Amino acid sequence: MGRYHKEERRKVLGEALSKHPFFTDEELSERFKVSVSTIRLDRSELGIPELRERTRAVAQEAYSTLKSLDDQELIGELLELIIGERACSRLVIDESMVLTKARVARGHYLFAQANSLAIALVDAPMALTGSVELKFIRPVQLGEVVIAKGTVVKRQLNKYWVQVTVNVNSEEVLRGNWILFALND
Repeated sequence: MGRYHKEERRKVLGEALSKHPFFTDEELSERFKVSVSTIRLDRSELGIPELRERTRAVAQEAYSTLKSLDDQELIGELLELIIGERACSRLVIDESMVLTKARVARGHYLFAQANSLAIALVDAPMALTGSVELKFIRPVQLGEVVIAKGTVVKRQLNKYWVQVTVNVNSEEVLRGNWILFALND
């Protein structure tokens, strides 16, 4: 990206952050070829909060769009939700979720996170899991942070095909394919 005059840079910066709110000031600094402090000043002038606040706002917006289940039924913390397209959630494996002797997460917690994320993607007041093809790849340890990402790969009438991958850091620990049914009441 080339050099911009201040007003033009601020306009493009505002557009970039409205489309992709998770850019860091450092990434924006490199992209616009200006200092980090210039980016912070530009954000301030545009009334755009820092990354932490933008992340919190996106998460709150994601929760407000939940349709097929309420926020207490979702396992994990919702990070992103675009109904009918994609979603992402985060779960920290705590003491209550692990097998006493093995100290690894009980499989039903990982399944519940992935299943509730798949259901959240359905554009209907209620959704049911029809079938799941699931593969556990490796055990998840106490204290690990699990990130689930779901994508709607196909939709036909009231039937959704959703793919979910679950990772710890960048390592895949579970993956599955869901067929879900949207119910209107």
